[in-house]
Amino acid sequence: LCWDNRRIRAFLPVAHHQWRMQGSLPPDAEEKLEKLQSLQTTARQLATQKEQSERALTESKTALAALEELDPETEMYRSVGSLLVETDYGTAEEDLGEKVESLQIRVDQLERQEERIRDQFESLQEDLQQLLGGLGGGPSVGGS
Repeated sequence: LCWDNRRIRAFLPVAHHQWRMQGSLPPDAEEKLEKLQSLQTTARQLATQKEQSERALTESKTALAALEELDPETEMYRSVGSLLVETDYGTAEEDLGEKVESLQIRVDQLERQEERIRDQFESLQEDLQQLLGGLGGGPSVGGS
């Protein structure tokens, strides 16, 4: 999540360092900073999972498109662990179609999770800026 990494890198170290140096970081602010860091970790994990799922989806769509170019009577094999097992065209097409559908659902779920994390981050960041700002002018990070 590019938005997340840039904004957190811009906000967290400045906020944490400035208030730690003053020795006056309130417990509420410390808790919110930790939550922001946790959200950053979650966002990175989601981004990795989404990238892997998108890659698998692209590969599966490519395989399905290639399969559709073949003669249905072509001898086919599928990988089962370290074995190749003979399969028929209909089964291969059905399996790949189900895989594409499943991966698309997974990518869509991950996108919704990313959006929720982004919303939580932005809300928490605003709360933290208000909290720190009310304690003598904490850091300010522009752009929402």
